[in-house]
Amino acid sequence: MPHPDRAGPATLVRACDRNFLFDCGRGVLMRTAAVDVGAAALAGLFITHMHSDHTTDFNDVITTRWIMSPSPNPLAVYGPAGLAAFARATLAALETDIGYRIAHHDDLTDPPRLDVHELEAGLALDTDGVRITCAPTDHSPVHPTLGYRIEAEGLVVAIAGDTVPCAGLDEICQDADIYVQTAIRRDVVERARMQRMRDVLDYHSDVRQAGETARRCGVKTLVLNHLVPPPSPEQEADWKTIAAEVFDGEILLARDLMRIGS
Repeated sequence: MPHPDRAGPATLVRACDRNFLFDCGRGVLMRTAAVDVGAAALAGLFITHMHSDHTTDFNDVITTRWIMSPSPNPLAVYGPAGLAAFARATLAALETDIGYRIAHHDDLTDPPRLDVHELEAGLALDTDGVRITCAPTDHSPVHPTLGYRIEAEGLVVAIAGDTVPCAGLDEICQDADIYVQTAIRRDVVERARMQRMRDVLDYHSDVRQAGETARRCGVKTLVLNHLVPPPSPEQEADWKTIAAEVFDGEILLARDLMRIGS
């Protein structure tokens, strides 16, 4: 949902001096710029699913990386089946702009390059101290969808994306230090006038369910993000209270540019 203080869903994980971006929602490069990370510095982009709010700025990441890199710098992109077709369609949509830029800049002689990896489950990346695995999640009828588990520097981070509780979610969250979960306030959404808004109840984790997953999997810190509906500052305590009814670990409500860990 558009909000003046919240960009679209995206999480930057910084590990072993590298930057890994999970999803690329509205305004993502403005937010990464605020922490001095440009598109050219991304070691990989990981997509949880193909909903537009999680991929809105895919084209911006591609174009900005291309024009801001002094030499060819293919973008490694990971995600579920369908990602390759989406990437091809995005490049096709950018074809006119790409042509303009190549015509104008003598040192741009080739179009942007993508290194696309379609995943189902298991290992996505294991290099230089960073291990990233994935597991299928449940955001039906959106299919397939993935959650990611990042292991590096003695810590584990789970990036769930949009999903209800399921076996794959438990797999990536097991004993995680940080578990990042899209969450909705069921009691608020149930009162929405539009059926279209109420429809989101059956394919997102609500706050209590996120807490239950965190407890069941032995998570240390639960981070609620991509909050629906976005709470006002005075409402944030209510979200934490609901999760704390079932989870006694640390509970954080994500805000743009929040930094967790060292």
